[in-house]
Parts: sequence; structure tokens; C-alpha cells
Amino acid sequence: MQKTLLLLGLFLFIKVSHAQQIRLSEQAEISVLTVGPGTTLNDAFGHSAFRIKDPSIRIDVTYGYGEYDFDAPNFYLKFAQGKLNYLISKIDFKIFYYAYSQRFNRTIKEQVLNLSQTEKQKLYEYLINNYKPENRPYLYEFFYDNCATKIKDVINIASNNTITFHNPKDFEVATFRTLIHNNLNKNSWGSLGIDLALGSVIDKKATPEDHMFLPENIYSFFENATIKNTNEPVVKESRILYSKKPSHQASQFLTSPLFILGIIGLLIIYITSNDYNKEKRTKWLDVALFIVTGLLGIMILLLWFATDHKGTHQNYNLLWAFALNILFIGQLLRKKASGWFIKYIKFLIILLCLLTLHWSIGVQVFAIGLIPLLIALFIRYVFLIKHYNKL
Repeated sequence: MQKTLLLLGLFLFIKVSHAQQIRLSEQAEISVLTVGPGTTLNDAFGHSAFRIKDPSIRIDVTYGYGEYDFDAPNFYLKFAQGKLNYLISKIDFKIFYYAYSQRFNRTIKEQVLNLSQTEKQKLYEYLINNYKPENRPYLYEFFYDNCATKIKDVINIASNNTITFHNPKDFEVATFRTLIHNNLNKNSWGSLGIDLALGSVIDKKATPEDHMFLPENIYSFFENATIKNTNEPVVKESRILYSKKPSHQASQFLTSPLFILGIIGLLIIYITSNDYNKEKRTKWLDVALFIVTGLLGIMILLLWFATDHKGTHQNYNLLWAFALNILFIGQLLRKKASGWFIKYIKFLIILLCLLTLHWSIGVQVFAIGLIPLLIALFIRYVFLIKHYNKL
């Protein structure tokens, strides 16, 4: 009996001690950290995190959402399907600061939040609960459930939705794609990949709240946010913890999509001109074009219909990367094409014209690096019709 009571007492002591350890003092500060963009595509949009600092109980940690779970089964397949669970991370602030400032040279800004003691405690306990092994994974979504949107969502939970987010002074209505382009070089392979993979659904106007999928916009909206009942600012103090040091970056135009695809486009036009003058047809070029456009079309269809990614729907890149091309390669190997195949090529030209229309009226914005290739495809298709009609 005494042993049972002793074990029970020890258990209660541990539970009470643990509860006391996570009670924040009046000195506690909760901040939103905004990390500037990095040099690679996956960190080009920056990062957001919470900082919990309480000197009296020696706590100074950061919590952030959107960490890769590399131990997840079938990691790459789930990533491609949009079914990969991401994790909430917890790290000592000193390590966080050192990594982003010294290793990656990325700006770190901090906004100390004007929260009541009850709200601080609620937010902290929410993060602690989220960090439990059974709660850490969550289904990430780039536009609506990422490292930045989680900051807004958690704050709203901790404050019982008593925060009003006002538009920043420099706020401009924009589409999701425009917001992405504002953080990327349009003439980069990363931008090309995004414009190729994401459909017209991201060319709709984003609401002010939608703008907060970007960490920098989280910073701007929090700077202008107020508490509903008191109209006091949500941010008590803003400070720059680290400013990115300027670094020399060599021009990358010679390796950019516009230059590389421009060379390829000129090569296609040169071969087409040569074929026209010599009244012949370079079969390998046509086969290569149909293979590339067909495979890209299949990839776009898979991203649209076979994954859970929301941003890949209604992708009109299919107007030039036409999946059915892969089925008609045999026609290109014949000296004389069937009459229906000539009509099919005319159909491909109509699709290119529709693409131009979609682009001009804003249904979907396409990658600028594709322009030379699209022009070359149009010229090649016109040549094929004239060539086959002569036979």
C-alpha cells in the first residue's frame, strides 16, 4: 500500500512539475519571425516561425511549420502526389539564428506580439500540443496551409479571432501567380517550372487574406493588424535581428530559359528554313518535338488529375504540350502522311492560337521563356502542312 501511494505521489509530482515548467511568466514574449528569401527555389519565398522567449524559466525556442519528413514512406511519390505530410519543427533560437544568419545569410525580422498572458499561454500550449509525435504531421498546401498561413491561423486560435488584419499601405490586388513572380526571377528555371506545372487556377485574384501565404506579407499584415476590442496594434515592437549582407551575383542570362530555349527555337527555325529551301523534311526534329511535347502533356495531365495539388488544375499549357502527340509519332516516320494527320497538325496550330488568346485576355499567364519555343513550333507546324500538301 505504501509503495502504491509512493508511486502515485511520484507520478503526481512529475505531472505538477511538468505543468509548472510550461507556465510562462509575465516576462515572456511571443514573436513572429520572418526570414528573408534564400538562393534556392524551395526557400525563395522566405520562412515564418514563432519565437517563445521567457528568461525567467530559460526558454528561448522557435516553432515553425512546413518541415520535410524525409523518413516518411514513399517520400518522393507522396510529394509528387501532393499527399506528403509535413511537420512542425522546434529548435533552440540560437541554432535558428545561427543557421539563417551565418550559414545562409538571410535577413531575420522579429515582431513582438501584444498578447495577454492568457493568450501567450494558450498559444504556447497549442504549439506544445502540435509538437507531440501524434500531432506533428499535417498535410501541407502551398497556398492555404504553409509555414506562413499557420502563423495567422495559430494567432487567431490563441486570440479567439479578436485580431483584425488591415491592408498594408502599399497593398495591391494581384493574382497568386503575380505574387509568386514578385519573389522570383521570371526568366529562371524555377519560375519556368512553376508556370509549367501550375494551372489557370492561380491566375485568379487573391483576396487580402490569401496574400498571407507569403512570409513577407505575413510581416506586412501583422504590422498593420489591430485588436478588435481595444484597437491597439497587434505588434508591440518590430526589430531586425539580422540584415542580409550584400553578395555579388554573376549574370545568369546565358543559362536562363529565355536564352537556352531561344537558341533551341532558332535552331528549329533554321532547320525548318533549310528544309523548305531544299524541299525535304528533317524527320528526327519532328519526332523529337512530338516526343517532348507529348511527354510534357502527359505530365501536366497527371499533375491535374492524378494528384491532390490544387494549383495544378485547369492548366492550359496543354494547348502547346499536347499529350496526344506521343501517339502519332509513327505518322512522322512515313514519307507521306495520312490526310487526317494533316488536319491534326492544323488542329495543333489552332491550339497555339488559343494559347495566345488565353494569354492575352489573362485566362492564364505562361512562362516568358517559352516564347521562342512556341514561335518555333508554330513555324514548324505550318511548314509540315505545306510540305505534306506538296507530296
